[in-house]
Amino acid sequence: MPDLTTMTRFTTFAAVIVFALLSFVLMFTWSGWFFLPFVLFTTLSGMGVYDVTQTKHSILRNYPVLGHMRFFFEGIRPEIRQYLIESDQDEEPFSRDSRSLVYQRAKGQEDARPFGTRERVYDAGYSWVTHSLAPLHIEDFDFRVTIGGKDCKKPYSASLYNISAMSFGSLSANAIEALNTGAKLGGFAHDTGEGSVSRYHKAGGGDLIYQLASGYFGSRAADGSFDPEKFRETASLDQIKMIELKLSQGAKPGHGGLLPASKISPEIAEARGVPMGKDCVSPAAHSAFSTPIEMMEFIGTLRELSGGKPVGIKLCIGHRREFMCMVKAMLKTGITPDFIVVDGTEGGTGAAPVEFSNHVGMPMIEGLTFVHNTLRGAGLRDQIKVGAAGKIVSAFDITRALALGADWCNSARGFMFAIGCIQAQACHTNHCPVGVATQDKTRMRALNVNHKSERVARFHHNTMEALAEMTGAAGLDHPSKFLPRHMMLRQGDKAMVEGDEVYAYLPEGYLLDDAAQDYRGNKTRWARARAESFAPVD
Repeated sequence: MPDLTTMTRFTTFAAVIVFALLSFVLMFTWSGWFFLPFVLFTTLSGMGVYDVTQTKHSILRNYPVLGHMRFFFEGIRPEIRQYLIESDQDEEPFSRDSRSLVYQRAKGQEDARPFGTRERVYDAGYSWVTHSLAPLHIEDFDFRVTIGGKDCKKPYSASLYNISAMSFGSLSANAIEALNTGAKLGGFAHDTGEGSVSRYHKAGGGDLIYQLASGYFGSRAADGSFDPEKFRETASLDQIKMIELKLSQGAKPGHGGLLPASKISPEIAEARGVPMGKDCVSPAAHSAFSTPIEMMEFIGTLRELSGGKPVGIKLCIGHRREFMCMVKAMLKTGITPDFIVVDGTEGGTGAAPVEFSNHVGMPMIEGLTFVHNTLRGAGLRDQIKVGAAGKIVSAFDITRALALGADWCNSARGFMFAIGCIQAQACHTNHCPVGVATQDKTRMRALNVNHKSERVARFHHNTMEALAEMTGAAGLDHPSKFLPRHMMLRQGDKAMVEGDEVYAYLPEGYLLDDAAQDYRGNKTRWARARAESFAPVD
């Protein structure tokens, strides 16, 4: 029997059918004037039948007839936006403009807009790429980076733009399969998120980054600890190209998670390796290690168990000294991760305490710059690739991250938009109106895997093409050649400064050189860091 929310979604459709039938009866029993409402409601009924059978628009499939109101308001939105700008009200330019950009690129529509920039170019924080009077034209924009250090036996050639971590359970089965199928079509990677590898990841056939978090899903013993043999079995899948050890998530660093027993379906239990009828806990910290040296040894173990695949870590920077503890452990053990993904506090999640999402963790740009320069200071930057995640949607976002030290970028939000997310902010309610973030089968059926996977691949393709155009405009032949000096920033006093002045690359090996100059207290932190413990040196 349909639940109440399902009945509510189809109430308008049912009502127009009832009115059509009622008008038909009244037309013959009362007055011929009821022919007019009969035509109207019959037309709306036909519209509703089309809505529930078409596969292009998730909103219309889940909200037949009523969903057309959304498209009506979208049609007049430019006028609404102009009113807000003129009245100097804040309208969340990221959520509006970036979402529109993704939709256009995913649909293959023209993304050029008239009347110039929509950014406030004299506001503090505005940034831009410097261009050349001798621009280049780049034909091949399948930009890639090889990930794998000295101990890696199976390095991976990754796209410069990949799908960031989103678990099956937080996203629907159709959403996961659409994302992974799109990754297969476009030749880029899909991070599983901490929910492990589901049957829907496998169905897509795309390259996977298996994320191993504190819950050890997919590699979990009965007591919740890490099981080496289960990890070996999971990591041996050909689809899995890299292993990502998650230390923290940008949207809620230092915070664990709980999946209530009521939300655990047989498919989620299968993917995560957890029992039905019992709450599933993701602790705030790992149990497989407790010191920096133990962490590096664990990374070495994961690399060996996976058959030599690239193994890295993902984190949002908190205490900077603690990251330096990890780097000192790398130097002491000789074990280095093949990559480090720097997540920013501005990253998204389906559910996080407001205080954590707003005020815990370092933003991506500052975190990326710190990680990049710390590895340079320790003489390890050439051995470890660095990825960036946290509101990276446009080609400019990618360009800025690469200029500040990243080797590649991941995006969750951009690819969610590509499969139809409208930011309804109902992720935690199981009532996602477009079938992206829900386990309700009647809602997720609105998300057509074949159609949305093509949009995922098209969004990636068009964003890479835009990155090539921006790279060529700067007079460069590959985006990896962007440096801080190719960026300009507007400061609070309206002055503009070069990226080098704010986000300079620090000298190689300066942390190891006693005679080298200190930079913003980094050497002081380095002196207080130790490989044996995350606690500071007294």
